[in-house]
Amino acid sequence: MAGEAAVEVVAPAPANGAGACCHAAKGPGYATPLEAMEKGPREKLIYVTCVYNGTGINKPDFLATVDLDPASPTYSQVIHRLPVTHIGDELHHSGWNSCSSCHGDPSAKRRYLILPSLLSGRVYVVDTATDPRAPSLHKVVEAEDIAEKTGLGFPHTSHCLASGEIMISCLGDTEGNASGNGFLLLDSEFNVKGRWEKPGHNPLFGYDYWYQPRHKTMISSSWGAPATFRSGFDLRHVQDGLYGRHLHVYDWPGGELKQTLDLGETGLLPLEVRFLHDPSKDTGYVGCALTSNMVRFFKTADGSWSHEVAISIKPLKVRNWILPEMPGLITDFVLSLDDRYLYLVNWLHGDIRQYNIEDPAKPVLAGQVWVGGLLQKGSDVVYVTDDDKEEQYNVPQIKVDVDTEKGGLTINPNFFVDFGAEPDGPALAHEMRKACTCELGERDGDLDGDFGLVLVEQADGTEELVHDDGKGGLERKAT
Repeated sequence: MAGEAAVEVVAPAPANGAGACCHAAKGPGYATPLEAMEKGPREKLIYVTCVYNGTGINKPDFLATVDLDPASPTYSQVIHRLPVTHIGDELHHSGWNSCSSCHGDPSAKRRYLILPSLLSGRVYVVDTATDPRAPSLHKVVEAEDIAEKTGLGFPHTSHCLASGEIMISCLGDTEGNASGNGFLLLDSEFNVKGRWEKPGHNPLFGYDYWYQPRHKTMISSSWGAPATFRSGFDLRHVQDGLYGRHLHVYDWPGGELKQTLDLGETGLLPLEVRFLHDPSKDTGYVGCALTSNMVRFFKTADGSWSHEVAISIKPLKVRNWILPEMPGLITDFVLSLDDRYLYLVNWLHGDIRQYNIEDPAKPVLAGQVWVGGLLQKGSDVVYVTDDDKEEQYNVPQIKVDVDTEKGGLTINPNFFVDFGAEPDGPALAHEMRKACTCELGERDGDLDGDFGLVLVEQADGTEELVHDDGKGGLERKAT
């Protein structure tokens, strides 16, 4: 969301490090998600988009490189910062130029990181291959070029396609009207190619999207009109219909809008959308921020799509806040590569949850840990228990025993990256991507993931990274 303090989660990879993931006769990534789990090495570098827009610091956003190698002398440090060219861009989600959608194409290389800028409309292309520890700016796709050829503005989510093209969801037209939203296509040289969806088949609102090629389906979610949210969130605008509550089901790759799912009052502000990684599966989830529900979508016997609430986070009674009850506010989630676990973040409450989803219709809470939020000790806000006592959470506070095979959480004190201590002032760290030194890739559709860490921004503006051990355990990395 524009100007929000964000949480981004990245799915786990195993620690066995078996084999290299660059194949001389293959394209980037792996043939299947399970092959990625078996052969994927642990990350040694990650790239983190860091935002200054809305913080009062008059500096460009930047891409931070973080050292994740425990054997390195710069472990747990930001080792490089690449500022973008303008102030006020607001970098959001990122994506690679090439992924496992291109696994069968040996000419495809996962070299460039795509950085859409939500507010300015620019798209930055960053070269991460020449020097993975110090990425450089390769190209800027200017907003004026995008607008002239497509009418689109407010780019958000970027995915690589099997064709070699880049597809980016755009949340509105250049004036911020939701009616002008749609999907931008860039060619393999990052030139504006046009719009992906068929004329007249743009969604009601735009945000995230995910595709499952074997089911010939893409599903997109809906946030709100840019002209509404860029000036700050107002609950009355939800009642006025200026924010979304729908999923949009498209024919893939044809771009025809086939079905619109109204999630109703239980599905307000559906944001991140994820299919299961198994490309044969016809189910997935969307996190509905305002109502704090995880909604499962699935294909029915007649070939249409339906939905149901799979996880519901109850609001907490609070004092000293803007409302008498505080929703969890699910901001992001990911699925483990074997589709056993779902990890979600309640940004306002400040907890990370781990659910077993081996039965996708009946998730079971397997782990929970508090790492921030508005209810931690020292905050003015308190939650009210059933017997009218005022309470706050210690950070960290563990709610379950540790069990790395069946699920559970633990504390690890050895890793901490504080983006609140950046040289130019506290930055809002938004999303992460694993360095492509081994071309660790994505699934048939687009795994859109780099493995092992959870980025948490706390209520005071600082961030920390939380580690997933890849076996169903979750560790809080802190000092």
